Amino acid sequence: MTSAEAFVREHTFLTTVPFLPEMKMYLTDEAIPLWEKTEEVTGGPGLAPPFWAFPWAGGQALARHILDNPALVAGRRVLDLASGSGLVAVAAARSGASHVIANEIDGYADAAIALNAEVNGVQIERRLEDLLDRPASDFDAEVVLAGDVFYNREMTRRMLAFLQRCKEAGAIALAGDPGRAYLPRDHFDLVAEYDVPVIRDLEDTDIKRTTVWRLR
Repeated sequence: MTSAEAFVREHTFLTTVPFLPEMKMYLTDEAIPLWEKTEEVTGGPGLAPPFWAFPWAGGQALARHILDNPALVAGRRVLDLASGSGLVAVAAARSGASHVIANEIDGYADAAIALNAEVNGVQIERRLEDLLDRPASDFDAEVVLAGDVFYNREMTRRMLAFLQRCKEAGAIALAGDPGRAYLPRDHFDLVAEYDVPVIRDLEDTDIKRTTVWRLR
């Protein structure tokens, strides 16, 4: 076990996701203490929040949509971008995807994905690198998934450009979003809506109306 995997095990707990009772994940409900602990272990401030430790609304909605509509991914090669805990990647693997790549740039997220894949009994390939400037042909994905990725202008610009390259290469691109300000609605068609339970400390509410979109 890597030190990152040991950290994830120590500072999260194995739990069933209420909106996705088919799945168990290593998660926490205490955002600030975990963030502070991560900075302490790694030697200082400036780290991104521990996105990998929470079931974010966009990812939950996208995972629910996949589990309820497994034909979207069954027998297909899937790429899950900004995978976080691996929630969406696990849902795709459980729904019969022939191969799933979970992509992250955070080493703790990469470790969380490995643990969550193991506990759910699925195989997931992990890519710990920034893929967004790479050509779509590098992955040969038939379905590209992205949950909660439109949270600032620059990320939205890069993510949309990558998803469009994948679409031009023949892939289906789906995104889950809980109403973030930078969602590029003009480029997507709405395919589903869900009322998703969320952590109040993160979203200032207990239930978040969350949507799933398909790139036009």
